[in-house]
Amino acid sequence: MRMSTPLKIGVIGLGRMGQLYARTLATRVSGVHLFAVADVGEQARTQVADEFSVFHAFAHAHEVIALPDLDAVVIATPTSTHQDLVIAAAEAGKAIFCEKPLALTLEENHRVLEAVARAQVPLQVGFMRRFDAAYQKAKALIADGRIGRPITFQSIGRDPFCPRREYADPALSGGLIVDMAIHDFDLARWLLGSEVKHVFAEGALLVCEELAQVGDIDNAVITLRFVNGVLGTVEVSRNAFYGYDIRTEVLGSEGAVTIGVHQHTPVVLLTRSGAQHDVVPYLMERFGDAYRAQMQHFVNCLRDGQPPSVGGADALAALEIGIAATRAYQTGRPVTLSELRVSS
Repeated sequence: MRMSTPLKIGVIGLGRMGQLYARTLATRVSGVHLFAVADVGEQARTQVADEFSVFHAFAHAHEVIALPDLDAVVIATPTSTHQDLVIAAAEAGKAIFCEKPLALTLEENHRVLEAVARAQVPLQVGFMRRFDAAYQKAKALIADGRIGRPITFQSIGRDPFCPRREYADPALSGGLIVDMAIHDFDLARWLLGSEVKHVFAEGALLVCEELAQVGDIDNAVITLRFVNGVLGTVEVSRNAFYGYDIRTEVLGSEGAVTIGVHQHTPVVLLTRSGAQHDVVPYLMERFGDAYRAQMQHFVNCLRDGQPPSVGGADALAALEIGIAATRAYQTGRPVTLSELRVSS
């Protein structure tokens, strides 16, 4: 797909993320026209359509997908709907941007990728931290050998609120580990350039007692062993009531690189010669520029006829780790990723 005129894109799902994508496309991304929106809530779709002069505003996702002049869709609906919507969009010949994860199970994920491959349409998955300037700087420092050979990976992701029960329901979101830690799993693969060999996890419901009604937890710690020998830990929590807390560190044989978030977001390089750091303003504010950059990347790839850099294979790999970690938590034993591939 090579385009010289503005791409016509429709946003499906106008919750918190869908509204962010609609606003970003309408105001911060070049070469695109926010052509249509869809949401079952009349107030949300009317508000977005009026604010950004969107001509087509529908109650149902398939009305957007069926538009003959539409070039691409952005899917920001609940995770449990992703499989059907991505397959429908692919069969309609639309380019697809989908929030993570693509599906709730490996079987569903494989069906999605098969449909996309049959239709030969572009697919990008919303792992926006890859487009954050701080993480990109850390990636470059690691690739340049500034910390030597990576030895350990640590990542923390903490949300400042307990989610609604209907959102946290594992049948709809995949549960805490798949829903939250999937970003950290993707970062680990990307930063280290290695796949995960096996995982172990501990989890508990410690604060958000109402989540017991849907069988979810609010805290988990996951340990990872990578194929290249690196050791990793990922901590996720719903209980950082002081604010979003997202941190990553890679320790190497010659130093370390950290990406943190408090008042500001420093990228710190620690070596024998001392500490060096860049400071990125705290913005969803924190990742506002990353959301814009990933959407601009999607549009640029469609216009230039190039495949997006974060595609279906990345979505499948991160989901594999998430499902393995969830199984490890549920069974109390380490899980190798090869077990999942045999069983699926």
